[in-house]
Amino acid sequence: MRTQLPSAVLAAALACSLFTTPAHARARVFVASYGNDSNPCTFGSPCKTFQQAVNVVDAAGEVTAIDSAGFGPINITKAVTITSPPGVEASIATSTGQTAITIAAGPNDSITLRGLTLNGAGAGNYGVNFTSGYKLAVLDCVVADYTVDAIFVNVTATTIMLISNTAIFDAPAGLVLQTAANGAIIATIDLSTFDNNQDSIELINNGTGLHDITVFVTNSKIGADTSVGIYASGNVVGHASLTLKNVTFTSTVNSIFLTGYAQVFLSQVTQPGSTFQGVYCTGGGVAAVHSDGTSHLEYDPTCNGLIDSWASK
Repeated sequence: MRTQLPSAVLAAALACSLFTTPAHARARVFVASYGNDSNPCTFGSPCKTFQQAVNVVDAAGEVTAIDSAGFGPINITKAVTITSPPGVEASIATSTGQTAITIAAGPNDSITLRGLTLNGAGAGNYGVNFTSGYKLAVLDCVVADYTVDAIFVNVTATTIMLISNTAIFDAPAGLVLQTAANGAIIATIDLSTFDNNQDSIELINNGTGLHDITVFVTNSKIGADTSVGIYASGNVVGHASLTLKNVTFTSTVNSIFLTGYAQVFLSQVTQPGSTFQGVYCTGGGVAAVHSDGTSHLEYDPTCNGLIDSWASK
């Protein structure tokens, strides 16, 4: 367990705090287990909750946890970075029906969540519920034990997403990327683990414009799921596209389920020991499987076909 903030980080943070501006115009603020929300959220006088710190920090500012504690759910409406340095475990526990982090930010806003532990305790609805904003980065986090979705992204405009070095498990859906109207999503997932979710990743394009959901998954593991590893659904105007490289499926169900206008590109993808098909296609459309010949997955003959050396086409 991460329990101690390195002295160098503490010293740097303290030095910065000595030159901060008033609370109404502060680029960096702090929370601590011993803090108080009536404080100005400086390093020397930290706040108690993430929400108060987010309320007072500048747009595009940073909220930093000083020590290990639970800091409460957050509602985010602006660009912000919320971070827990190495040695600190900043957690958000949610009770029945709650969401740990709700994000409804502006069209140019970037939100970064780094080093956080989000725990639904089998009662919270969502770990992250993102409905608007330009960019969401989830780095070095744990998101687990929710009753609906660990991370839910449902947008009507273009959104960029990055998930790195993150564990997402014990939820009906680990990561849901969904669009409506003119929504589009470009997502990169790297060095991450999805485990014991019913569906680990869902791509659902309900958009009405010529916008796609495009997802790249690299160097990751998807395992022990009870329904589908990755589900992708596209429509005639908005497609869903997956590129997987160096991905291992360890579940005993279908690794990838494509429906409608969805396609997957495979490179170094394996599913050891499964008696189910690696890729299954249904629902008409032009669901297709492409491979460079380095993967080891069975695929459903109803798919649009296996095309070798897709990268050269």
